[in-house]
Amino acid sequence: MRVAQLKGFTTEHLVEKYREISARHGRAIEAGNHKSANRDFSLIVAINKELRSRGSEAHQQLLSLLDDSEPGTRCWAAIDVLAFAPQEGERVLAELAKVPKSLVGLTAELTLQQWKRGEYKPW
Repeated sequence: MRVAQLKGFTTEHLVEKYREISARHGRAIEAGNHKSANRDFSLIVAINKELRSRGSEAHQQLLSLLDDSEPGTRCWAAIDVLAFAPQEGERVLAELAKVPKSLVGLTAELTLQQWKRGEYKPW
């Protein structure tokens, strides 16, 4: 998938790709596969940017990912919803931060700390 193609996709398709790629990113982070994680990072950011431009319908679909079975997806979704649903995002980040020996959990914990200190500004 190329970034230039994103505008042509339906919101549903973009959210599904976001779910798929964020899950893969989370698994790569946990496995220490930084090359794969870095490739996925750029695509997740691009998809999120396109979803943000689509307004409340896309926001609602991102909120649905807060309950996904994949920790990587829940973490990315929680970070991305902080801008419009901070309580929900904080709740999920706090849950993920409790997972022992998890790099996704560490990401959640550090993001939550920065957010609470006012140092993290989502979009």
